[in-house]
Amino acid sequence: MLKRVFRLVSCLALVVASGCALVPPEPVVTGPLTAQPPLPSMPAAEANGSIYQPTAYGNYPLFEDRRPRNVGDIVTVVIQEKTNAAKNVQTSTNRTGSASLGWDGVPAFLPSSVGDKQNFDVEGGNAMDGKGSTRADNTFAGTLTTTVVGVLPNGNLQIAGDKQIAINRGSEHLRFSGVVDPRSITGSNTVSSTQVADARIEFRSKGVMDEVQTMGWLQRFFLNISPF
Repeated sequence: MLKRVFRLVSCLALVVASGCALVPPEPVVTGPLTAQPPLPSMPAAEANGSIYQPTAYGNYPLFEDRRPRNVGDIVTVVIQEKTNAAKNVQTSTNRTGSASLGWDGVPAFLPSSVGDKQNFDVEGGNAMDGKGSTRADNTFAGTLTTTVVGVLPNGNLQIAGDKQIAINRGSEHLRFSGVVDPRSITGSNTVSSTQVADARIEFRSKGVMDEVQTMGWLQRFFLNISPF
């Protein structure tokens, strides 16, 4: 009976440990991904015969451009990320030392046992040579239409967006967030990702292709407890 209980407890501990080993990666983009503006009661537009109705949704002043400036406006982000980093390290040191003692003539006040038998020569050396190099190349291109989720006091826009694509049994999602200066937005409501501050880009997939690249739970378990 005790053996059965021990086996059951061992199996449960293994399952719990394996579950801890399969913790999904933390998301890079956090916070709301779309605008959630309040819903105030809009006053009804009065038909006064004018072309411009300031209380009607979708009407702008006659001489105002169409660049986004309010919560809920749309901004298209052109993702053009390309990073190259390289580092080479080389260290070389060399150090030598020597010491010698020889008795050609022994003073009279020293014992007679002191003589050429006490002569010695000592030499030592220390050399070290180390080299290292690393390189990383990343390229990410695409487009994503985001929404203004907030306006900072200085007029900069907080944007965020999410795009999800499902094909057969697999799915992919692209998420983006950051802060953009309205002056960087072109007339077609596009902005380059290199001009977005605090940019966070996340591209992940889920499905068969992602599972193939995932390590098995038992192998991951032994990898976590392995001291090597």
